[in-house]
Amino acid sequence: MSKQITYMLAACLTAGALFVSCQKESAEQDAPAATEVSPEVLGQISARGFSTAGVRKVEGGYLVEGDILLEEQDLASTPASPNLRIAEVEQYRTYNLVSKLPRTITVRVSNLPDAYVQGTDEAIARYNALNLQLKFQRTTARKADITIEGFYEGPSGGFITLGSAGFPSKNGSPYRKISMNTHPDAYGANPDVLYVASVIQHEMGHCIGFRHTDYMNRAFSCGSGGNEGAGNVGAVHIPGTPTGPDRASWMLACSDGGNRTFNSNDVVALDYLY
Repeated sequence: MSKQITYMLAACLTAGALFVSCQKESAEQDAPAATEVSPEVLGQISARGFSTAGVRKVEGGYLVEGDILLEEQDLASTPASPNLRIAEVEQYRTYNLVSKLPRTITVRVSNLPDAYVQGTDEAIARYNALNLQLKFQRTTARKADITIEGFYEGPSGGFITLGSAGFPSKNGSPYRKISMNTHPDAYGANPDVLYVASVIQHEMGHCIGFRHTDYMNRAFSCGSGGNEGAGNVGAVHIPGTPTGPDRASWMLACSDGGNRTFNSNDVVALDYLY
């Protein structure tokens, strides 16, 4: 999730990406040097159904759409299933989902300040309150289904990445890692727990198979950007959901800088899948 940064007016969230991009607008001198991505890799990313705008080479793979990490092996696979859609601003799922339900997904926070631990607990409580077949539980054990780790990166191109994650594997396991930005321009010197929780909640959504709600038009939450790209991925509408725009979804591409959790459409989508 990402967040657009304006120093005169503070705004926020990328996942890219929770939102999958959380970004923030900033001065150009703060932007790190871009790493060139080859045309071949851009072609593979496009074929997977993701936007090639602003792709960055990062540790472990490529960051697309602000907060989605695609690993090298991801680029070799081919999408095969439709996404899931709500209204004109839709919920989308990926072709892979978490399987073997009911199940409990363990989450570990590794070497992060207490605000991130508390934020994780809050995000987990929000999911578990929905009584889905998918539950989450924080653990201090060395091995967990999802590990939340830190990275330190300043603003780039008018946005800052608040957090990032990937999508479930073909074997039905959730994505194994969430990366949270510890740079002061992301959450400040004293991070607000509910804000951190909202980003973690968003990135957890990616880990279990959700793409951004404003997938068709990132400008809806980010102020700029267009279609993230559909590739050969279809869309399936969830019956009974409204047809108007949805400005409060937890899976919007960019943060509003505050505490954002599930709205009624998000609950319908989660209940439909899990």
